[in-house]
Amino acid sequence: MRGLKLVERFKSTQVHALNPPDTTVVNTAASSSTSSKLGNHRVKFIGSKLKSNKAFSVSRAKTLLPFGLPRTDLLEPPIEPHLKPIQLVETLADLYRRFKACSESGKSLICIEQYSVLSSLCDPKLLRRCLRAARQHAFNVHSKVILSAWLRYERREDELDGVSPMDCSRFILECPKAALVSGYDPNSIYDHCKCYQECTKSTDAQISKGKEFLTVEEDSDVTFCVGNEEINCVRFKIAALSSPFKAMLYGSFMESKSYKIDFSQNDISVEGMRAVDLYSRIRRVDSFSPEIVLELLSFANRFCCEEMKSACDIHLASLVSSMEDALDLIEYGLEERANALIASCLQVLLRELPSSLYNPKVMKIFCSFEARERLASAGHASFLLYYFLSQVAMEENMVSNATLMLLERLRECATEKWQKALALHQLGCVLLERQEYGSAQCCFEAASEAGHVYSLAGMARCRYKRGQQYSAYRLMSSLISEYKAVGWMYQERSLYNVGKEKIVDLDTATELDPTLPFPYKYRAVSKVEEKQTRAAISEIDRIIGFKLAPDCLELRAWFFIAIEDYGSALRDIRALLTLEPNYKMFHEQVRGDTLIELLNHKVQQGSQADCWMQLYDRWSSVDDIGSLSVIHQMLVNDPGKSLLRFRQSLLLLRLNCQKAAMRCLRLARNLSTSEHEKLVYEGWILYDTGHREEALARAEKSILIRRSFEAFFLKAYTLADSSLDPESSSYVIQLLEEALRCPSDGLRKGQALNNLGTILVDCSKLDQAATCYMNALEIKHTRAHQGLARIYFLRNQRKAAYDEMSKLIEKAHNNASAYEKRSEYSDREMAKNDLNMATKLDPLRTYPYRYRAAVLMDDQKETEAVEELTKAIAFKPDLQILNLRAAFYESMGDMKSALCDCEAALCLEPNHIDTLDLYNRARDRAINPQEI
Repeated sequence: MRGLKLVERFKSTQVHALNPPDTTVVNTAASSSTSSKLGNHRVKFIGSKLKSNKAFSVSRAKTLLPFGLPRTDLLEPPIEPHLKPIQLVETLADLYRRFKACSESGKSLICIEQYSVLSSLCDPKLLRRCLRAARQHAFNVHSKVILSAWLRYERREDELDGVSPMDCSRFILECPKAALVSGYDPNSIYDHCKCYQECTKSTDAQISKGKEFLTVEEDSDVTFCVGNEEINCVRFKIAALSSPFKAMLYGSFMESKSYKIDFSQNDISVEGMRAVDLYSRIRRVDSFSPEIVLELLSFANRFCCEEMKSACDIHLASLVSSMEDALDLIEYGLEERANALIASCLQVLLRELPSSLYNPKVMKIFCSFEARERLASAGHASFLLYYFLSQVAMEENMVSNATLMLLERLRECATEKWQKALALHQLGCVLLERQEYGSAQCCFEAASEAGHVYSLAGMARCRYKRGQQYSAYRLMSSLISEYKAVGWMYQERSLYNVGKEKIVDLDTATELDPTLPFPYKYRAVSKVEEKQTRAAISEIDRIIGFKLAPDCLELRAWFFIAIEDYGSALRDIRALLTLEPNYKMFHEQVRGDTLIELLNHKVQQGSQADCWMQLYDRWSSVDDIGSLSVIHQMLVNDPGKSLLRFRQSLLLLRLNCQKAAMRCLRLARNLSTSEHEKLVYEGWILYDTGHREEALARAEKSILIRRSFEAFFLKAYTLADSSLDPESSSYVIQLLEEALRCPSDGLRKGQALNNLGTILVDCSKLDQAATCYMNALEIKHTRAHQGLARIYFLRNQRKAAYDEMSKLIEKAHNNASAYEKRSEYSDREMAKNDLNMATKLDPLRTYPYRYRAAVLMDDQKETEAVEELTKAIAFKPDLQILNLRAAFYESMGDMKSALCDCEAALCLEPNHIDTLDLYNRARDRAINPQEI
């Protein structure tokens, strides 16, 4: 978490918008989703801040380490602001059961609960699926408005040039107009919305209204006087507006016998009363000015004219299209309880996020207790609203007053147990970052009492900060003894431990959860303190090899500078800035680009042509970090090159940095100088966010404008992402062949040849596929070795396949997948060695665990087989692993555990056919145990 510890800046209790931590404007290009930023395990220094906060100047950089090296006593992991259930599988299974059993109106909120539970996994696609499901099952306008805006925010459409907040994406789930329609239509939820089908309507209706007004003037039989003006009206039409008017004009009141009624004291203007008369005749308000409609709205409220109020409310809601409109009209909406108008204004404010957080007027609407009360009185304050707002605020500025106040409102809106736990835990995280340890401890304690065990780690941290180290140690030790141990427990206790026991705790944490960065960082810094910098680099390499994070790259760059390996340091800093362009290094004192300028004096710089050669070499050797570094350097020389931004996105996707990849894709689209190129990048954005048909449409439109490699490749790739029949496979082959006929560089053509070879193999055209792979290898597309190995294997040349994969292992810088693939072409013992190496290099790869478990199951070691899978599920609850463990449980006759794993898997992917079949089978056997 990157919250600045400048508490003094936020001591004011005034309600204000988020303030950027420096004088720069909000950098939307560098932002990412809440789940990725808040899960960022940044190296955090808990000692006192350095006195100087000035820019890092060349005169001070003689050693390039003016702030020294990191120290172990200043390192600590963050308390993650997410729900982290101790028994995640059981929690997911419970969510699935509740979702299936609850009424349609309750499904949306369960999807949001699922979102909160899965946030700690930091999987953008999984979280987006939760939000889509929540929006799909939303009934009321309030929820639809929030979830549509949330989906838009997750896609960060605010970063696309030429796209306004109220633009429609053509899908019902994100359409601003569809969100304002109450109700649920499951049959149309995946359809396109109708916005683009609408055409401008004739204004003839307005003319007819005027004529109608003129023609019915003679029918008037009652006159309302406003000041010196008289407005002639039709008595029975005015009476039909509401019960009070009916009683006044036809009841026992004196006005029922009067032909002139003085209305001067009823807070309505002459123009307003004329509008009342016209509305009573034609029952429409769209011919009036907004000011008159607002007056009619107030009039309707005073005299209980519900139909008139509804007409005014809906019409005013349709006029809201900008931040200015929303800020002007929401006050009227709240005052007059105009729900549609409030919803429309909220929609604009929410679709303007995150920029609207920096507007004090917007924050005034949401932040204070009184503001929430006003929204609540109109039915527009909810846990969902403040959950969305607080997540965006935490991502933008963890320690601001606005963030704190939004979380306090979230706590007030919490009704269910999980909601209270989440709000209290996140409030504790923010207070901890603000160094308000006493208040933070109270929040963590309350969250733990609400059932969130992970909050006890926050409680222990607060005790530690308040000088109660032994108390913190005892708390974590009791937690370890009471529950089945998980990695974060030992990681947290290591902070309060000393000597060898601290290292033992850290090693245990890594064994239980190898994805935790802090133990690697601590061990690495510890080795630096022991003057073993090379060993420190090897230690931090272990996690960088499978989990790329800015703070780990920063630490390694720090070490490289210490041993004067400036080229490697420069590579890591460039890669780091690709992930987070505004990253500050060395206790957040030095901007990354400033440090690059200094290191450039130490490293020989090549021309743009030299960079292309370096990129070719590093791409060919599957050195993804090196490739990112070269592209970053090329972009400094040519910042407007959209092609380079696209290449960045491809590398980042390969490194599983999806949010950064999508940011680069958006930049590529914005920098495009031609329409056909822009369409291709838009197509990739749509494809990566699950809109396959729209991606195809963009590719086809681009091809019509200009036949290009990237357009054909996009179309082929999108079509191939499904089960292909022979006819479809033949068409994809044609598309890839067309792509190869278009101009492009060797890097992309190598990828196209590799993909073409894969489809040809699937079509049993092995000779043609082999030619494709050989051609790819000739232009140094190293990954083609894998395809060639597959052909050898299909030809029963197992030894040749093994040797081919060995060549890939030798050439590739990142080769965990190559070890995994080579295991398929060797005997059991050699396969075991290769898979162990794959797990060592990348513990997030699930195939090795499944293979080892299957081997144990074949050897009738059922308990060991289940334990092998359980070990992986503890830090990566993968669909395939859950499915396999469920199958193991079923074969062992443990139907209860099998059902639990199936339900957890279906919570992640509700339509997974294999799991559904297994689930139904296990459920039948559980109901009829005599058949077992």
